[in-house]
Amino acid sequence: MPDIYRKILKSAPIEASAPCRIDMGGTLDIKTFHLPLRRLSPCTVNAAINLRTRVRILSGLQGQVKVSSTGFESVSFPEDAAPYNHPLGLMFAIAAYFGVSGIHIDIDSASPPRSALGGSSAAAVALVAALSRLLEKAGQKPLTRKQIVLLAHAIEESVAGVPCGFQDQLAAAYGGINAWYWENALSADGFRRKVLVAKPFHDDFSRHILVAYCGIPHESRQINRIWVDQFIGGATRKEWVSIVDHTHRFSEAVRDRQYQRAGNFMNLETAIRRSMTPDVLDDMGTKLIQAARKQGCGGRFTGAGGGGCIWAIGETSAMDTLRNTWEKCLAQNPEARLLDVRIDSDGLIVE
Repeated sequence: MPDIYRKILKSAPIEASAPCRIDMGGTLDIKTFHLPLRRLSPCTVNAAINLRTRVRILSGLQGQVKVSSTGFESVSFPEDAAPYNHPLGLMFAIAAYFGVSGIHIDIDSASPPRSALGGSSAAAVALVAALSRLLEKAGQKPLTRKQIVLLAHAIEESVAGVPCGFQDQLAAAYGGINAWYWENALSADGFRRKVLVAKPFHDDFSRHILVAYCGIPHESRQINRIWVDQFIGGATRKEWVSIVDHTHRFSEAVRDRQYQRAGNFMNLETAIRRSMTPDVLDDMGTKLIQAARKQGCGGRFTGAGGGGCIWAIGETSAMDTLRNTWEKCLAQNPEARLLDVRIDSDGLIVE
């Protein structure tokens, strides 16, 4: 069967791409949190952005799986010997699930490596979709968009060694600006989508946000582990109840295009998380968020923080001023910069 795959890929590589995301109310997409809090109908808000991760599958050496990715050294392993704890191990685990070898997986991400924008999950969604297309060309039934999300999440959680949420995969697959409700433990997926901003208004929403890379890669596992341990131990239940409430109100404000109000709830949520884990922000992130608050905007880390990116939301007049302030702050680190982002309306694309 691998020879069939190589023959297909020699005639034409398969490419898929998926967007990264910015978010509010993350961590609630992890079952550890949203199952005990189900009575509150917890949700996570995210917006897909036009920093896309592209995956190409090409023909490779027989019996080998090779992975190349922006910011990492290319590596190749025999199909039955790839280490899943490697920085690119998730890609090898996905290839193993599909039982394919003799391929070269080439990943090109428009986001900075480990920027807390969900890039690894976007790559996983794109790779699952591309391999599904490869198997379809070999005569098998393709996966649906929802099945791609569920499979990408399941494999990522299986190799991560820590609980993982769904929001990154959902933003990558569906695009747009959505609230995702985590409410049905009896369903295979357990999520419900609520569109907050319709596609014709995505460009307008883009003018109300800023996204900056702080110049330091993030490491989310440690921070997520602290939040999980605190919650399981019963120490922070009230804080998470408040986070659920602030996320609901943020969602309503975004829906009503009340961006200063949305920023106020973002600031409340960020303050709670900083009280639980002060290291969630580095010095640069602290400066950027303080500047956002001073301008009447909301400021928050993306993902689980600990480096990576900061994003802000507010009225356009305030955002114009904040842009200048952020550029001055970011100039202090040659690796830091504002990212040119817009809302991605398309989500997953397979070519």
